[in-house]
Amino acid sequence: MFRVGLGYDAHRFRDGRKCILCGVEVPSGFGPDGHSDADVPVHALIDALLGALSLGDIGKYFPDSDEMFRDANSILLLQEVHKSVKSRGYALGNADITLVMELPRISQYTTEMRKNIADAMDTDIDRISVKATTEEKMGFTGDGTGIKAIAIVLLTSG
Repeated sequence: MFRVGLGYDAHRFRDGRKCILCGVEVPSGFGPDGHSDADVPVHALIDALLGALSLGDIGKYFPDSDEMFRDANSILLLQEVHKSVKSRGYALGNADITLVMELPRISQYTTEMRKNIADAMDTDIDRISVKATTEEKMGFTGDGTGIKAIAIVLLTSG
């Protein structure tokens, strides 16, 4: 059986905040603002995985009202969700993640990002795609005040 999930996340940028994307600290004078490490693409991926199995969303499992998750490493949260996916008899077919932002540029970091995701999900790097695009100066991503990410996953069973 196949299951498909789509995830989305968005955060505003804040000056002086680390820019953690797919577990990689990308040099920048700003980063996504949030309760955890605000790793937007990983949050979108988590929502895609949960959605594929009709398990709710990231806030159900890692609420921003819980101090236990303040500054949490989202790669570790992804590992927990992946364990839940595996325990239900599913494996990752592939994941495709798109980041939408003007800056920072991530092309030199995508291989490391893909590796971090693959390692967290105990899969091959060729099953993970990470890429970025802009919105040509439109909206909150285009004016540089925020970031969003979309992720889609294919899960397979038995």
